[in-house]
Amino acid sequence: MPAQPEAHASSPRDDAIRLLARREYSRAELAQRLASRAHPPEAIDACLDALAEDGLQSDARFAESFLRSRMMRGQGPLKVRGELERRGVERTLVATTLAAAEQDGEVDWFELAAEALSRRFTHPGDSPRERARRERFLASRGFDFDQIRHALERLGATE
Repeated sequence: MPAQPEAHASSPRDDAIRLLARREYSRAELAQRLASRAHPPEAIDACLDALAEDGLQSDARFAESFLRSRMMRGQGPLKVRGELERRGVERTLVATTLAAAEQDGEVDWFELAAEALSRRFTHPGDSPRERARRERFLASRGFDFDQIRHALERLGATE
């Protein structure tokens, strides 16, 4: 049982650095992880402020990294936005990150929807039921109506 005292002996900064060495975390996620390790709330806040000042933790960098990873998975803007907000990233930062990615040409949600659909299905569907299945697939991935319509038209044009 010597592992228990060692876990409490580490500082919030040590634990945060260990977590951040693996991947980016939002401030809220990091606070939650540190709280689960029984660090006092005042120490967590001070630690997170210091990490942000030192440039070791950034919600903006987390949001950009998260966006890129979700784009690689073929997820749409609605799902990405929801996930980022659930992870404690402010709505304005989420909107700014998504807008910047679109403006920089990093992502075209219409093309991403078409690619995701074509990876899963070879044609848009012969019956309304099959077509609805494809629409549900894209909607569950976080694409809006216009993006879904574009993807279906594009899949139909390749036949």
